[in-house]
Amino acid sequence: MSASLPPHAPEPGRASRRKPLLARLNPPQLIALSFAVAILIGGLILTMPGLHGVNEDGTRRSVNFLQALFTATSALCVTGLNVIDPSRDFNRAGQLVIMLLIQLGGLGIITFGTSFALLSRRRVNFTERMRVAQQVGALNAGGVLGLIRSIFLYTFLIELAGAALLAFRFVPQEGWGPGLFYALFHSVSAFNNAGFALYSDNLMGFVGDPLVSMVIALLIILGGTGFLVQLNVVAHLMNPRRNRLMVHSKLVLTMMAALLVVGTLGYLAFEWSNPKTLAPLGFGEKLLASFFQSVTTRTAGFNTLDYGAMQLPALFMTIILMFIGANPGGTGGGIKTSTFYVMMASAWSMVRGRRDTTLFRRRIDTDTILRAMTVGLLSIGLVNVMFLLLLVFNTLPDVLFVNLFFEAVSAFGTVGLSMNTTPLLNANQQVVLILLMFLGRIGPLTFAVAFNRPDSRALIRYPADKDILIG
Repeated sequence: MSASLPPHAPEPGRASRRKPLLARLNPPQLIALSFAVAILIGGLILTMPGLHGVNEDGTRRSVNFLQALFTATSALCVTGLNVIDPSRDFNRAGQLVIMLLIQLGGLGIITFGTSFALLSRRRVNFTERMRVAQQVGALNAGGVLGLIRSIFLYTFLIELAGAALLAFRFVPQEGWGPGLFYALFHSVSAFNNAGFALYSDNLMGFVGDPLVSMVIALLIILGGTGFLVQLNVVAHLMNPRRNRLMVHSKLVLTMMAALLVVGTLGYLAFEWSNPKTLAPLGFGEKLLASFFQSVTTRTAGFNTLDYGAMQLPALFMTIILMFIGANPGGTGGGIKTSTFYVMMASAWSMVRGRRDTTLFRRRIDTDTILRAMTVGLLSIGLVNVMFLLLLVFNTLPDVLFVNLFFEAVSAFGTVGLSMNTTPLLNANQQVVLILLMFLGRIGPLTFAVAFNRPDSRALIRYPADKDILIG
């Protein structure tokens, strides 16, 4: 005889079946799904003829769905790669849509959704806080709502300040209306590390312009540093005794400074005598251009020099810098500076025979090291698999091995730099880059965690075996 349920009691499993789909998604799943849906919607919007530019004969420029999808992916994943020219193929309304997609992608779709919930005075539950914390890189979910408010306020103030400074150059050059829009567009694009520009040659026309180069570079650095780090630094400067710099902040600032110096000196050394890049410039302009390229390789995508004309040593250094990327919690991509440091530091500790990996008199725990190694290996594997697909689908003899590898790393790191190769790619190769930009933006580890299944054997721990030889 079966036991009967009390009156009005729900059947087993019915509550879970009634649970909305979004409520059942964990943070990585929701991040991946939200970006995928937003990319599809953005691509559909950008196919609308009213957003396309006009030819000299008055006819509308044609943008097909794949081109629109590629542009939407590049904007939402704050990359900057383009198979078409946004300055010509889209009118002002289309460029405005691209700017909004950049802002949405840079700050994070879930972050925007939470901000709307706050504005509507809706209660944000713990699960939603955890999802936001995952996206903005917060250390815990407790103070995430206050962090969201700070991020939005800080972002818009910095972007407006950057636009005001850039207006001093763009307004005299483009006129009041277009000049103000150019200033705002490039400020938003730079702070979100997107690399979209409203000039066909990107920013090569401003290679010797200290105002544009330094303002854009500063915006890139601020956007790619990470919100938590910047808030920690500001709090420390206001009250050093009460608010100490976190170990994470010290690591990020140290790595950022080191990579900027290495990149600047590298471009000066490798391109000094190249007649197509630095050779025609004076010493001050060479230094400015080298510093700008060192900044922009950190997932920004702007360029004042022609990467298609650079020599192989400079290109190799660029690939490494693009792969490392920006800092956690910012608007940039790549494996992140902290991941790179933990990987290198742990390997160096092993070589020196040290049991622990230390940083600023603190021990880095094993879970952090394993996570860094996992991110690094997954990223290397992802880039190489997608690069192989680019080679398989390649039909142009003029597109060389280095060109496609450069494109693959640029897409994965959401950088947007190109050796003038992106417009030459066929449809299959464009799809590969779309996938790479998407996976690079959400992160390979986040994507892997989003679609894994709980292991029923997780509670079983087998005896260790030390007979396996390594190295």
